[in-house]
Amino acid sequence: MAFERITVDPERMGGVPCIRDLRVTVSMILGRLAAGRSIDEVLEDYPYLEHDDIRAALE
Repeated sequence: MAFERITVDPERMGGVPCIRDLRVTVSMILGRLAAGRSIDEVLEDYPYLEHDDIRAALE
């Protein structure tokens, strides 16, 4: 399930892994979490993401 939410497209964001083909990279999500933001705060920052997207990024 997790990697169904992570996409890699050389034409989008330079081929960096993204969440569901959006222009939100896995590293952006991990960076916010590493900086101390909670999952709920990240979801507030990106309201079009879902909890499963964050879990997929963590995996």
